[in-house]
Amino acid sequence: MKFVDEAVITVTAGNGGNGCISFRREKFIPLGGPDGGDGGNGGSVWLEADENLNTLVDFRHDRHFKAQRGQNGMGRQMFGKAGEDITIYVPLGTEVVNVSTDEIIGDLTDHGDRLLVAQGGLGGKGNVHFKSSLNRAPRKAGTGTGGEEREIRLEMKLLADVGLLGFPNAGKSTFIRAVSAATPKVADYPFTTLHPNLGVVSVEIGRSFVIADIPGLIEGAADGAGLGSLFLRHVQRTRVLLHLVDMAPFDDSTDPAEQVRAIENELRKYDPDMLEKPRWLILNKGDLLDDEERAERAQAIITALDWKEPWFVVSAIGREGTWPIMLKIQQFFDDQKKEALEAAEDVSERAKMGI
Repeated sequence: MKFVDEAVITVTAGNGGNGCISFRREKFIPLGGPDGGDGGNGGSVWLEADENLNTLVDFRHDRHFKAQRGQNGMGRQMFGKAGEDITIYVPLGTEVVNVSTDEIIGDLTDHGDRLLVAQGGLGGKGNVHFKSSLNRAPRKAGTGTGGEEREIRLEMKLLADVGLLGFPNAGKSTFIRAVSAATPKVADYPFTTLHPNLGVVSVEIGRSFVIADIPGLIEGAADGAGLGSLFLRHVQRTRVLLHLVDMAPFDDSTDPAEQVRAIENELRKYDPDMLEKPRWLILNKGDLLDDEERAERAQAIITALDWKEPWFVVSAIGREGTWPIMLKIQQFFDDQKKEALEAAEDVSERAKMGI
């Protein structure tokens, strides 16, 4: 199935039905009063998150969604039938943006989450509501209000715990193949990966996390260069970033440290908060160097970057050194969860003590 992570659609709620002008007409009651019923409310448009969907491809052709109009009121004070709501199903992690104002309307992250994107119009009042002591036979009724209409942009952001960053051909797809059951295409040319891939890393039963591989970034990505800029949103929700770099480039003029700085600059331009996430450095393709040269190059890169976060030397294609990283990441998440539980318990205890 084609991967589509952004779509623009138009949603239109149903108009409210008009109120009815009617008078009671029965045998032996020549001057029956007004009995016009109210119009029904228009249907609304809802979005609902569905865990069984993983792309917005359905919206490439179906771009207009309109809810049902409310039925007009009828005589004998009968209300018109309300228009039926319509529900549009979207993948988990879909962010909804109002195109005209560029305002975020909502974010659907859990299965079954619902979001109202267009409110149906209200039904008009029947003439029974307009009678008074001065006007016993009102010949007017309310008109139903119009339903909301807006153009919205759906942006799908993958829900992953770990995101892979790196230049094209750094070995990200090979890395995710080595640590998970994901099978992205791997080849010896830039931009082999054309859309994000997700892999589940299962450390043991009940302990697992999701890792996301996005197309390689290049300098200028935040301004639209290359493919990575189209998919940077998919690593915004991650808790840890793994920054892969080729420590043994074929071109001697390529500086791995400069590649790291270039991607840091792109992240800063796209979303500065991404640089605040834990970011571990993975020096890949260490198998292409002998032990002494590998150690020298690794130390040179770390020194040039003044790197303070964890770093590792691996061979993704040979699966050397990859699994210990996954164990450390799982332990990192376990520690985060433990700290969150302890903080919640501390808040609860303080609340009980009235502090």
